Amino acid sequence: MTFRIGDFKLKIDPALLRREGRSMRKDGRAPDELRPVTITPRFIKHAEGSALIEVGDTKVVCTVSVEDRVPPFLKGGGEGWVTSEYGMLPRATTTRSQREVSRGKPSGRTHEIQRLIGRSLRAVVDAKALGERTLWVDCDVIQADGGTRTASITGAFVALVDALRHMKKQGVFAELPLVDFVAATSVGKVGGEILLDLNYEEDSKAEVDMNVVKTGRGLFVEVQGTAEHTPFSEDEMRALMASADKGIQQLITAQKAVVGDVVLKKERAGS
Repeated sequence: MTFRIGDFKLKIDPALLRREGRSMRKDGRAPDELRPVTITPRFIKHAEGSALIEVGDTKVVCTVSVEDRVPPFLKGGGEGWVTSEYGMLPRATTTRSQREVSRGKPSGRTHEIQRLIGRSLRAVVDAKALGERTLWVDCDVIQADGGTRTASITGAFVALVDALRHMKKQGVFAELPLVDFVAATSVGKVGGEILLDLNYEEDSKAEVDMNVVKTGRGLFVEVQGTAEHTPFSEDEMRALMASADKGIQQLITAQKAVVGDVVLKKERAGS
C-alpha cells in the first residue's frame, strides 16, 4: 500500500496548506509546499526492513539489515549501533556518473551524507534497548532531482520501523527501541523568496541552501545551512526554520500513516 501527502489533508493544519497571496513556482507549488510524496513500505523482499520513497522526481530505495554484532569500539558495552551507506545509480541524474566503487573510494559528499543519515536515525533509537546489534541502513538513489539526503532520512525511518517490527516478532525485544519519529527536508532562498523542498533546478540557483532534520517532538537533530553569495539575516533564518518545520510535520504525518500505530519508549534505557 502506498500513501501520498494529499491523502492526509484532513489531518494537517489548514494553515499549512493555504495558498492565498503567495506566488507559485514553476512546478505549480506554493513557496511552502512540499513536492508530492509517496512512501511504499516493504519494497524489497529480502531485507528485514525496506521502503521506496518518492519526493517529486527524486526516488530512493531504503533498506535496513540486521547484523548480530557491533563495531569493535562498542563491543561488550551492551549497546547497539545504527550506520548507513548511501549511493546513486550511474543514471540517477541527467548524465551518467561513474560508480564510486570503480573509483576505489566514496566521495567526500557520499561520506557526509552517510554520516548524516546514521546520526539522524541514531537520534531516535534506544541503543541500550537494541542490544549489541548493528542496523545497516542502505539508501540507494535511483532517480535524483534534489533533496536526495533528506528523502533518504525520511524513507529510511519507515524501513527502520519495518526492521524493528521484524525483530520484535522474532522475540528480540518486547517493545520497539524507538523514542521518536524523525524526518528531513530542504529549504532555501531562491530569487529572494523562501522556498520549501527544493528541486534540483531551484537548488542549483539558491542564494541560501539548507537541510533540516527534526524529530516528531519538534527537536532538531541537524541543520546544514549555507549562503552561496549573500549572507542571510536572523529574520530569514526564522522564516527558513518555520518553513522547514511545516514540511517536516507533513512528512511525519505521512510516515505515521504508513507505519500505523507505533508505541514509542518514553525514555532511553539507562537515562
